Amino acid sequence: MSKELNPLFGKRVELDASLTVAVIGAAGKMGMRVSNNLNLTDATVFYTEASEAGQARLQELGRVASTVDDAVPAADVVILAVPDVVLGTVSEQVVPLMQSGAVLLTLDPAAAYAGLLASRDDVHQACAHPAHPSIFLERTTVEEYADTFGGIAAEQEVVAAFEGDDEAAKARVEAVVRAIYAPVIDVHWVTVKQLAQLEPTLVETTACMIGQFLKDSMDHAITEVGIPEGAVKALFYGHIGIALTNALRGSNPFSEACLEAMDYGRDAIIKDDWKRIWDDEDLDVVLAKMLKLEKIERS
Repeated sequence: MSKELNPLFGKRVELDASLTVAVIGAAGKMGMRVSNNLNLTDATVFYTEASEAGQARLQELGRVASTVDDAVPAADVVILAVPDVVLGTVSEQVVPLMQSGAVLLTLDPAAAYAGLLASRDDVHQACAHPAHPSIFLERTTVEEYADTFGGIAAEQEVVAAFEGDDEAAKARVEAVVRAIYAPVIDVHWVTVKQLAQLEPTLVETTACMIGQFLKDSMDHAITEVGIPEGAVKALFYGHIGIALTNALRGSNPFSEACLEAMDYGRDAIIKDDWKRIWDDEDLDVVLAKMLKLEKIERS
C-alpha cells in the first residue's frame, strides 16, 4: 500500500528509514490503529497476526503478514498491540526472540505494573498510552471534529514510561510513539506506577465511570421520569460542557444556587472515603479485575 497520506488514516510522521518496528496483533483494534500510522512512515514495519481473519484483513490492506519468529528478531521496537489479559503470555513468546538493546513497547500500563511481562536484562521496556484529543482542543476542520479518539486528524498528547537510563533507546521510543499516535502535541514521561495511577484510577475508575453515570442519569430522566428526549439532551449536553469548563478551567463561577445543588448531589452520590481508590491496595484490586487475576502478586 502507498505510504501517501490516506484521509482514513493519520497524519504522516517521519521515522528514520533504518528503524524497524514489529507490531504484534496488527489487525486488532489498537493494532490496526498503530499499523495504519506506521504504514505512513519510512520505517520498516512487520505486521504479525495470529488469526486467519486478522491475516485476511492485513492482506486486504496490502500488508504482508509476518510470523513472530521472522518479525521480532529484526525489530528495534516491538509493539504488543494485544489485549491486556494475554500480554504476559505473548511477552513470554516475544521477549526471548528480541535482539539485544531492543524495546518492548506496550500500550497500557496494567500488565507492566503488575509484573506480568517477561523481561531480559538487555531488553528495554516502555509503555505509552494516548491521552486522546482534549475536550478543550481547538478544532478547525470536519476531520478534526470527527476524530474523537485521536491518531487521525485531531492532535493529542501521550503519557509514557520507560524503564532504564538509555537515552538513545528512550528517544527511539518517543519517535515511534509520536508516529503511532500522530498528530502528537507532546509526550509526558512518568513512572510505570504513575501511568497505572492515571490509567485506570484517574481515567477509567473516575472519568469513564462518571461519563457512564451521566448517561445513566440522562436515560432515567427520559425513560423513567418521562421528560421529552429532545429537551433532556438539549439542556444536559450544554450544561455538561459548561460544568466541565467551569470546574476544570474556571471559565465562569458556579452560581450560589448551583453550589448548593452540587453539595447536595455530592452528599447523596459520592462516598466519604472515595479517595481510597488512590491507595496502592485499591489499585491492585482494580488491576486484578482488569487482568482477570485473583490478585496481583508482588515479589
